[in-house]
Amino acid sequence: MIPSRVEIVSTVTTILARALGIPADSLTPDLDVRTVEGADSVKVLLMISRVERTYDIEIDDEDVFTLSSINDVVRIVLAALETASV
Repeated sequence: MIPSRVEIVSTVTTILARALGIPADSLTPDLDVRTVEGADSVKVLLMISRVERTYDIEIDDEDVFTLSSINDVVRIVLAALETASV
């Protein structure tokens, strides 16, 4: 069963907040993660890696470098989960 969009948003937000060392409630799904203080490419890659392990998916490198918000990550996760379930 594929998790709901709300569940994925919550999980991705928590993962990102932990990676950046900030409170999850300071992040919104539309926030451009690149503008968050302390967000650098290494932390973003660590967050993507954690998301991949959490959902047992692989996100294409081309997609990783186009992601800017939590909603972008959620969209990619949902697409990967839907493809895997077919």
